[in-house]
Amino acid sequence: MDYKYQLIVLGSTGKITNTVLDTLWQRVKDLGVSTSKFIIIDELNFKREYTANCPAFCIYFGDLTNNHKNLDIIKKLINDGTLIIPFFYNELDFQSEIPEVLHNHNGFLYNALDDIERIVSLILEGFSLLRNSRKIFISYKRNESRSVAIQLFEEFEKKGFDVFLDTHSIRPGEPFQEELWNRMTDCDAIVLLNTEKFLASKWCKEEIAEANCKLIGIVQLIWPNHKLESMAELCLPINLKDSDFIDGIYNDKVLSQLKKNVVNEITSKVESIRARNLASRQDNIITEFTSASKNLNLNITLQPERYINQKLADGRDRIFIPTVGIPHSFSCNQSEDLIAEIKKHNVESIYLLYDHIRIRDKWLKHLDWLNKHLTVKTLKIKNVELWLNHN
Repeated sequence: MDYKYQLIVLGSTGKITNTVLDTLWQRVKDLGVSTSKFIIIDELNFKREYTANCPAFCIYFGDLTNNHKNLDIIKKLINDGTLIIPFFYNELDFQSEIPEVLHNHNGFLYNALDDIERIVSLILEGFSLLRNSRKIFISYKRNESRSVAIQLFEEFEKKGFDVFLDTHSIRPGEPFQEELWNRMTDCDAIVLLNTEKFLASKWCKEEIAEANCKLIGIVQLIWPNHKLESMAELCLPINLKDSDFIDGIYNDKVLSQLKKNVVNEITSKVESIRARNLASRQDNIITEFTSASKNLNLNITLQPERYINQKLADGRDRIFIPTVGIPHSFSCNQSEDLIAEIKKHNVESIYLLYDHIRIRDKWLKHLDWLNKHLTVKTLKIKNVELWLNHN
């Protein structure tokens, strides 16, 4: 595939733009994607470089003096159906900072440097390099940190995350532990509240072990006068001080609350860990598939976009896409877009490779049903060698 991801940067650009791009290149590196697959387009090279039939994402920076730029380019992108996100700086000034042609677009209110990771995540999600469903799992001990867990649940939801918290996320009648493992399997990152007796809980220990086994990244919040849990090998630690808590209260399951700036730091860290987590889990699936293919002497190639191409005897290609978490019908439909991008290749079929361990039986049955009705199929990585041998 020779198309490039087109990041279009318009409006009143400046220092923030450079910070966004620097962070973007780091996250792209974390994902294992070559920066050569991206092209930055602005008002100077738009006519020369922009291609309507390649993936594009536009960020438009508003202007505090109402000096709206690049309106002709914006109208062209709207006609092409390009996703555009306007960035503005004052909550009550969206309509003055942003040109009228973008007033029906959902804007992004930029507050501080903590928002840079969120902006970069939006860009990567726009290119389908990160999942649009931003799922996190909060692991905690109820009788030590329930109030902080609920606080983080509410704050993450405000920032557009799909948050799992056992007391809020499991409906009555659902098998508790089965649903908990299912949701952990499908999350992008885990926020672990490491309080004094966290490891005294059997389930908390198992959650850490499961996360390490699944290569799920952990942001570990280490309570004051406590230490990093050695079991959380893949974690990003944040050492909390009593001054990080409102009124210095950190050991009360009802009253303890983190200060706003600390919560912002935590959400930013979760954003930053998503790309690394996705890459490590994809790598695990790619390694298993490559090993199985080698055992069968199959002709496969790992493409720069991190999908696997198998050349069949009749000259056609099979495409295998390593998929993190639980595939859904939306995942399959998104991958059909990939078919359109590679029509010039002789593609026989596309498969989403996934790890089915700990996914609930009802979801596995649903995926089997989808395989009967959708062009893009799903394939369990644990069964892949047997499947390849018979197909």
